[in-house]
Amino acid sequence: MSDVKGVEVNIMGREFTIACPPEERDSLLSAVSYLDKKMCDIRDAGKVVGVERIAMMAALNLAHELLTTRTGGVDFGGMKGKIAHMQRIVDDALAEQNNLF
Repeated sequence: MSDVKGVEVNIMGREFTIACPPEERDSLLSAVSYLDKKMCDIRDAGKVVGVERIAMMAALNLAHELLTTRTGGVDFGGMKGKIAHMQRIVDDALAEQNNLF
């Protein structure tokens, strides 16, 4: 089991120490950066005042993103169709190359 260490992070100008195993440090810093950007975007839009309210709006936005992804908000069918189309183009191009030899 790895040693948990405190990682100093900054979210909207506020310093926090978060316990984190060393192997998860990069993921934590990435999450902190993403959260900080979301919260700063909400603050800079000027429609929400107060750190608590900004944090709540950011949490709701992130939860929505997560649930949309989990419930199929991402058009995987469309992506699969595009990939299949590209595969057909590549297969046709390779078939033409095989006919040259």
